Amino acid sequence: MVEDDFKLVVVGSSNMDLVVRSPRIPVSGETILGGDFLMVPGGKGANQAVAMARLGAHAILVARLGDDVFGQKSLENLKKESVDTRYVTLTPGTPSGVALITVDQAGNNAIVVAPGANAKLTPDDVYRAQSEIRVAGAVVAQLEVPLATVQCAAELARQAGVAFVLNPAPAQKLPPALLAMVTVLTPNEIEAEILTGVKVVDPASASRAADRLLEAGLKAVIVTMGAKGFLLAHGSVREHIAAEKVNVVDTTAAGDAFTGSLAVGVGRGHSLRDSAIFANRAAALCVTRMGAQPSMPTLEEVCAFIPTRGNSRRIR
Repeated sequence: MVEDDFKLVVVGSSNMDLVVRSPRIPVSGETILGGDFLMVPGGKGANQAVAMARLGAHAILVARLGDDVFGQKSLENLKKESVDTRYVTLTPGTPSGVALITVDQAGNNAIVVAPGANAKLTPDDVYRAQSEIRVAGAVVAQLEVPLATVQCAAELARQAGVAFVLNPAPAQKLPPALLAMVTVLTPNEIEAEILTGVKVVDPASASRAADRLLEAGLKAVIVTMGAKGFLLAHGSVREHIAAEKVNVVDTTAAGDAFTGSLAVGVGRGHSLRDSAIFANRAAALCVTRMGAQPSMPTLEEVCAFIPTRGNSRRIR
């Protein structure tokens, strides 16, 4: 059920995912026979908006789709998922974004994205949604759209006193002025390494990477580490929380499930720790299913999830 007075704004990408199951990820120059093929709506922005809508939020997506069959299919699916698409624009003469995804038997993936219309999302598109940003519980963005557009979203959120959650994927170096406007950053291990130069292999190294990001002016960092859980860092707190134990099928949208669910908790005014634990459970449910948007859990499913006990450890 959508709560009209609880709004979250997502500024980001919408793609069509072309997914092939494979016994393993092929090496360079190798051709292997795969298994089932799926075509499902994806894109980090759209995935996170669907995650929010399934958890009961009024999710408003600011995005661009191509004026093609993929764009039409993606828009139809967003509406079916109760995402507010008033600020989703079909872009004439431009193809929709497409993600080519290989998923191995362990649920690991390799992804190449053709941005398409996502590359044409502009600050003007964000300004069109300024009235929604002013009353939002949180604003969320990723890096599959131009950096200037992300910076505009961050600035409008800052002016409105609204939390800004940034999922820095695909990773790139970020200007200090943008980092200073981020309320919570949610990099995975690879993204944290690109941003800081610290190779993240365990909670201790994740804590070191988080230290560098906090020193750069960030308020809070959550480094997600897949099966190793996540590292929560804010102020003097460094806490590692283990991943929930589930049967992994497809990890493609785990980060989007985590970030979208985290924003729901933050937007509702819950503590960052409680919001992150809630997101951890949502992400665990997500990886038990194939596909990006189809794998997002409902609020009822997350609330019914039986968590792993004794899985929290303070680093310092």
